[in-house]
Amino acid sequence: MNFRAQPGSLPPRGRADEPSALAATVKKSALAERHIVVTRPAEQCQHLAAALVDAAAHPVLFPVLAIAPLADISPLLDVAIRLDAYDLAVFVSPNAVAKALAVILARRRWPAHLRVATMGKSSERELAHFGIGAIADIIAPQDRFDSEALLALPELQDMQGKKVLIFRGDGGRDLIFETLLARGATVDFITAYHRSKPATDPAPLLKLWSDGRLDAVTLTSSEGLRNFWDMLGKLGQTWLKQTPVFVPHARIAEQARALGLAHILTTGPGDDGLVAGLVDYFSSHEQRSQAA
Repeated sequence: MNFRAQPGSLPPRGRADEPSALAATVKKSALAERHIVVTRPAEQCQHLAAALVDAAAHPVLFPVLAIAPLADISPLLDVAIRLDAYDLAVFVSPNAVAKALAVILARRRWPAHLRVATMGKSSERELAHFGIGAIADIIAPQDRFDSEALLALPELQDMQGKKVLIFRGDGGRDLIFETLLARGATVDFITAYHRSKPATDPAPLLKLWSDGRLDAVTLTSSEGLRNFWDMLGKLGQTWLKQTPVFVPHARIAEQARALGLAHILTTGPGDDGLVAGLVDYFSSHEQRSQAA
């Protein structure tokens, strides 16, 4: 199933071509007919939206990050020529995988010796799409999907004398770069795509809130939370403060508290963690309502 991320749009109902592993066990009654905002970039919203559809919910697509290809791909072309000189390539996001490999693999094969590191199931799926797992070793944390979890893996401890290349968007955290440098690696990074705050009209969300039909918001990055806050305006910010917000990382929760959000729920990692958190919350909510 392909979802088009129109502002405030609700994807068509039905099952996904590749349903989530959680879908078979999800309690459909807990999320049935609930409107849940998905704020992932348009390129990454499909998996979470499909899992919510499987749970009989209404995903409301409202991307808070716009991803754009580079106007000048010459840095990627240059690094494609030099790829054999590196020992490790780190992709910080699915967008980094998609935008970088689309250019590089059109010019050459991936070197078999060059190991790949990433975090997040979406990034792993994107690497699989390009066939990298069949060519090179992939290093990825399985319990948490952030920079800290990646850097804690045994494979990234002894980096003395290693050459590392980091693919990322413009800006972002420097934790991986700084940590690997401190561990003795030579580290280069390359910008693989541009990201920005979309100029999206929040009116569809404001209407759902006004009608009492917006049940929850999912937020998957600190930058996305900042953009969402700015995009909503004063009225939307007031509504958001009263709405259950589900986040997969304590860092996002901390920023949400700083903005004055009152109902913040930290879930397990990834899309399955978000859906499981939503199911648990609304199951408990229903039980309390029935008891009352």
